[in-house]
Amino acid sequence: MIIYNVTFNVEDSVHDHWREWMQQHICQVLATGLFVKAVFSKVLIEEEMGVNTYSVQYYAHSKSNIEKYQAQHAQQLQAQRLKRFGDKVMTFKTALEFIDEFTVNETL
Repeated sequence: MIIYNVTFNVEDSVHDHWREWMQQHICQVLATGLFVKAVFSKVLIEEEMGVNTYSVQYYAHSKSNIEKYQAQHAQQLQAQRLKRFGDKVMTFKTALEFIDEFTVNETL
């Protein structure tokens, strides 16, 4: 499993509108069929005044799915964000390889 993580820094002036829009955007990304799920989270560590930080983690079966997303869909979907919010929303992207998962009840 590969996780495509997108971190967003969102200015207060567009925050509420962006959150509403983001719900639809995540559904559009999932509709590409290249990801199996997405987790939308607010980062709790405080940033500069007037900026809210969020993370969306999109889960894909393979790195090639992320590459297909970037080649076939990312530019168009990112253009929608830029048109609507301009430089009031900044992003940072990383791809992560899922290695293992641990729970409290597991014995080592």
